[in-house]
Amino acid sequence: MRVGVLASGSGTNLQSLIDSAGRAALGPATLTVVGVNVPDCGALARAQAAGVPTFVVDHREFEQRALFDQALLGALRLHDVELVVLAGFMRLLGADLLAAFPGRVINVHPALLPAFPGVHSQAQAFAYGVKIAGCTVHFVDTGVDSGPVIAQAAVPVLADDDAETLRLRILAEEHKLLPAVVRAIAEGRVSVQGRRVHVAGERSTAGLLTSL
Repeated sequence: MRVGVLASGSGTNLQSLIDSAGRAALGPATLTVVGVNVPDCGALARAQAAGVPTFVVDHREFEQRALFDQALLGALRLHDVELVVLAGFMRLLGADLLAAFPGRVINVHPALLPAFPGVHSQAQAFAYGVKIAGCTVHFVDTGVDSGPVIAQAAVPVLADDDAETLRLRILAEEHKLLPAVVRAIAEGRVSVQGRRVHVAGERSTAGLLTSL
């Protein structure tokens, strides 16, 4: 399965995919291209250092989101992408682009959805006083972090945590969960019925996915 990754920031989740590919841990998934909307972001540098083809579509050059989406779609199609992975991509995707990859766009989010969607989710969870935080990989729809949940990993909130230490421990779980989900999809182990997603071979504790 040919995977296209979209990113906007430092690219640590992208790096987890690059590292997993280097260990042959993505199964039949291949990192085909990395696209960014911020020309000088760390994700672009990471992809170039790893020898992964890249493209830049700067959202600031488009007056309408639909035109930005069309440019993204054209770049992804140019590389025959089959699965789109949002790894810290800070733009919402429109319906036309999502329709071009039905059931083949996923995102990693640093909270246990549906709790704390949107930005700064780790800080939201810490401020709310939750005892368990975590991360989610989910299918993308036209809402904000509202698509069906594929997998989650739980992170306990420790007594000496602050928002930053919690963020870093959640991030470490993202780096494990995202490659595992990409591999599961590429291996055909993910099925969807309505909003219910089944991952064959998953192991869970208290309903929270710990490994794939």
